[in-house]
Amino acid sequence: MSLASFDSARGTMTWLGVGNVEGVLQHADWSERSARATLVTRGGIVGGDLPAVQAAVVPVAPGDTLVFATDGVRHEFTAEISISEPPQRLADQILARFGKGTDDALVLVARYLGHR
Repeated sequence: MSLASFDSARGTMTWLGVGNVEGVLQHADWSERSARATLVTRGGIVGGDLPAVQAAVVPVAPGDTLVFATDGVRHEFTAEISISEPPQRLADQILARFGKGTDDALVLVARYLGHR
């Protein structure tokens, strides 16, 4: 399980994860910072062997794209995130190209729009 929460007043996202969900934040403008941030998850089972979790806070800006993918999606999807694609199309493309086919798979894509 992974969770992300955007704080538009501070321009940050707080996220944490346990188990087999990979998270990537692809920055829209990476001229002054790293192109992407990755979620560090802890092994464990929600409802069973739950480890201590630590939330991480990262800066976000309008246009940044968050992608969560379950373990039914091959890790290589992280190199193929195109922020020019609409979120639904990007999720569909990731599932089509990187879904393992031997496990259930879920991809969630969210684009941060900033304070409205």
